[in-house]
Amino acid sequence: MTTFERPEPPLAAGETESLIGFLEYHRATFAWKCAGLDAAGLQATVGASTMTLGGLLKHLAYYEDHWFSRRMQGNKRHPQWAGLNPEEVWTVHETPEALHALWEAAVARSRTLLTETLTNGGLDQPARRSLPGGEVPSVRWIVLHMIEEYARHNGHADFLRESIDGSVGE
Repeated sequence: MTTFERPEPPLAAGETESLIGFLEYHRATFAWKCAGLDAAGLQATVGASTMTLGGLLKHLAYYEDHWFSRRMQGNKRHPQWAGLNPEEVWTVHETPEALHALWEAAVARSRTLLTETLTNGGLDQPARRSLPGGEVPSVRWIVLHMIEEYARHNGHADFLRESIDGSVGE
């Protein structure tokens, strides 16, 4: 795996800049782990696991939309996810180009929505759509949850990528 440019989180910044810095760092790490692979590479598994990098691209695209658009903004589910449950997004039939485009478009939408939300009320404001149990997370919680989501799946991506072509990250 070649060197990949990632935005480093700021060492000394305010809360919002630090949170967004870590989220962008983990998004870029994930992009690095999935870069340059063909369809076979994006379908490779490790051991008994059925998880693939292609499945992770779809899973993270789904949750970008789920948390930043559906929960944070209160929007309807994005049309590409209509009728799918979260487990179905792990099934991959798309080309590598389509998978990358799907994830990149979801991240772009999320960045725009988060910027608008932060401009209009900051991290302390509640999400516009509650969780199934009726609880309402803050925007801060959503950002932290997505950092956790990427950090966890970047660990998976490390193992998957190494099994494909021996490439290891940091």
